[in-house]
Amino acid sequence: MQFENTLAFARTLDRTDPLKKFRALFHLPKVKGKTALYFTGNSLGLQPKSTRQFLTEELTDWAQLGVEGHLHSKRPWLYYHKFTKKGLALLAGAKPAEVVAMNHLTVNLHLLMVSFYRPTKSRFKIITEAGAFSSDQYALESQVKFHGFDPDKTIIELNPRKHEYTVRTEDILSAIHQHKDELALVIFGGVQYYTGQLFDIRKITQAGHAAGAVVGFDLAHAMGNVKLNLHKDQVDFAVWCSYKYLNAGPGAVAGVFVHERHAKRFNLPRFAGWWGHHEQERFQMKKGFIPMAGADGWQLSNHPVLPAAALLASLEIFRQAGIKHLQTKSILLTGYLEYLLNQTGYVGEKFLVLTPSDKRARGCQLSIYMKQQGKKVFDVLTKAGVIADWREPSVIRVAPVPLYNTFEEVYRFAKIFNEALK
Repeated sequence: MQFENTLAFARTLDRTDPLKKFRALFHLPKVKGKTALYFTGNSLGLQPKSTRQFLTEELTDWAQLGVEGHLHSKRPWLYYHKFTKKGLALLAGAKPAEVVAMNHLTVNLHLLMVSFYRPTKSRFKIITEAGAFSSDQYALESQVKFHGFDPDKTIIELNPRKHEYTVRTEDILSAIHQHKDELALVIFGGVQYYTGQLFDIRKITQAGHAAGAVVGFDLAHAMGNVKLNLHKDQVDFAVWCSYKYLNAGPGAVAGVFVHERHAKRFNLPRFAGWWGHHEQERFQMKKGFIPMAGADGWQLSNHPVLPAAALLASLEIFRQAGIKHLQTKSILLTGYLEYLLNQTGYVGEKFLVLTPSDKRARGCQLSIYMKQQGKKVFDVLTKAGVIADWREPSVIRVAPVPLYNTFEEVYRFAKIFNEALK
């Protein structure tokens, strides 16, 4: 598409947008009485208007049924973890048995590393991206120490080349091959939180497996943002949170993917809890943990119904919109933002976009690296009603989300940003 730097063009795109009705399904924050330009769905997604109804239904059943709600509520609580499976599977490119909502992201990362990071004296190293999200760094470091290894000698962090800002896929594949005889685990973010780079999940997984390693991904910034094919790509495991693009609310219940080839590997070491125990015997309270097949076997506790109700509300919207349609709009929306940023005339002088221009290597987030006075520019944006995201040391993250952001909002942001640069 040939973009134009005009308000009329942006409004034309909005009028012809097949997903335009979905914006009305969300609560839009206001700044000084006006609807904000909200571009932080990569940090916390907006609240669907239907969330209140889903929560109210559970609260009503709790009030009226008490403990009987486990079996007799509208959505019986005993089976609540099953209700989100289909929606999560569609977004993950997985089978329902391969996914389950549970716990929080870092808890899940630790639980799955118990099973899938099994270092030996000869094969113990981990390859990941440099500058991974801090919680992932802490999890990897502590797991390595737990097994008695030195993190500095065990965790291989891959940096971009000199004068580049994202890691080339060929450099990742080369590093995997280089360390193949000592490699136990390859783990990357699906979308890198700071740069917005979408890693090539299929190629990384293939290379990791060829090296004899297990391959996992943190999909916090990928789930609900980019089209995933975890099953076909043969990923061993993945974790994600649900409060970003999945719009399930602050501190929402997270989720995991475990490939079906591991579904009945009951001899895998794991930390056990009663909700991962064989379903038909769960309430017999007998000794001897028997894991359920599939991802369900990694559950610990009974499902958090109220947070899961919020996730259900959002997944219903995703079902209606369709991830393919969302991806199509996302490519247009983010492409338009990139075009407008390039139109400012300040690229290279005052800022750079770290995120790859290749639409296959990014989701909807663009990371703007400020070469000068970045915090001042960010403060100007904030005062003008823009809700974006500042990340130290010098990046403004902007994420036009296809479910609720518009082309006119992107146009208005670019105008405010351009004035701030002046």
